[in-house]
Amino acid sequence: MKKILFLLPVLFCLSSCEDILKEETKSLAVETFYNTPAEVDAAVNAIYTPLRSNNTSGMGVYIAVLEAHIDYAYGRGSYTVLNNFQGLDNVNVSRTAGAWEGFYLSIRNANLVIKNAPNGKAISQADITRFVAEAKFLRAFNYFHLVRNWGAVPIRTELNMKEIDARRNTREEVYALILADLKEAEANLPDNVTQSGRPSKLTAKTVLADVYLELGQFAEARDKSDEVIKTKKYALVPVSSTEGFQKIFGPAVITTPEEIFYLKYSHQTGQGNLWPWLTNHPGTKLHGGGGVYGHHSDTANPVYASWDDKDLRKGQWYLWNIGIGATSLLNKKFIDPDAIGGPGAANDAPFYRYADLLLIYAEAASQAGNGPTAEAIEALNQVHRRAYGLDPNAVSAVDFKLADYTKASFLDLVIKERGYEFQYEGKRWLELKRTGKAQQIIQATKGKTIAEKAFLWPIAVSELGYNKAIDPVKDQNPGY
Repeated sequence: MKKILFLLPVLFCLSSCEDILKEETKSLAVETFYNTPAEVDAAVNAIYTPLRSNNTSGMGVYIAVLEAHIDYAYGRGSYTVLNNFQGLDNVNVSRTAGAWEGFYLSIRNANLVIKNAPNGKAISQADITRFVAEAKFLRAFNYFHLVRNWGAVPIRTELNMKEIDARRNTREEVYALILADLKEAEANLPDNVTQSGRPSKLTAKTVLADVYLELGQFAEARDKSDEVIKTKKYALVPVSSTEGFQKIFGPAVITTPEEIFYLKYSHQTGQGNLWPWLTNHPGTKLHGGGGVYGHHSDTANPVYASWDDKDLRKGQWYLWNIGIGATSLLNKKFIDPDAIGGPGAANDAPFYRYADLLLIYAEAASQAGNGPTAEAIEALNQVHRRAYGLDPNAVSAVDFKLADYTKASFLDLVIKERGYEFQYEGKRWLELKRTGKAQQIIQATKGKTIAEKAFLWPIAVSELGYNKAIDPVKDQNPGY
């Protein structure tokens, strides 16, 4: 049964620790809980619980809001308003508030491990170091999502976690913490993990490369991603048809050579993924819980219309009339015919896979070198070849040629390839903002002018209600 190796041994701990670690629960003394490896491991598992909920960074509502802000598809129903790029309405403000709360709950649980694990009485220093490194990795992961979506946010660590009033720290301060946490994780996480879904040293290096890319530190992003590539630890999963992508994204997959950091899901009660339900239609039978087809595309969409039909990734889109015309398209990248109810799919959330790493390297190497290099083109071509059902590591007729590209045109090519490769993985809107291409691409594909308020989400009302260090008017993001 899928993912028992990770979920089943900690299933009780995941649910019980979530209750134990809530603010209002004081019955369990810290000094009697963080003493053994099993107890600290349970506390670390509690860091993942908010991330895997349907409101936060799992492939659920958080991803659904991001994926209504992109060029290749559209939100439907309550996500329709996001197609206008004029900011969030009240429904989506509430959705992003749930994400804010989930990220900070995960951060709080990480802070508890970082603060208390070193004081354990029956745990080795090696175990303490490993658990604290994992907690810091996850804390950085949370803050990386927060800072990109909300900008300046309060920093809460093990040192100030009990202070209710916390100002919005600058983006620079948030990124300084992210980098510090990831570097400690890089130093102290294990080389290899025995449980799918947990981070290793190479996971930390990969996220570091992504953070460097976000910050425009291209040489650092190039070198860090190259470190991971050169280990040959990861590889693209070959496919020969569109259906072959289910070997990467399907509900039965436990792990693959491509997986770097995924959030894991299964058919176990309370362990399912909501996102596939939001993209599927009951009539297709591609999701056991039916589906609400909250996201879709159309054959007239410029991204779809200009996409090479021979690219197997395009085949993940298929015609299905959802009531707005015969040219509407749905996507079968994340499907689970055996899903139980709405949030019951077993598809994992692929936050980092080897294709990410290759494209991070390709962009960073070109940007750092003032133009594409042979190595940068090769990294991009590996992803491109696989998309056509070819051997990723063998020169092919579909390869891009180094002489055809400048620094600027190669960046455009990588951005285009990312749009194809990571469709419905919650990456596109963040990338368009990072590269400064959002307005250009959205105008070209959807004819929309992006409002300033659309670039950042509002600080959650729940935060403003008790944190007196943030003025709900002066300190709120523009337009809210």
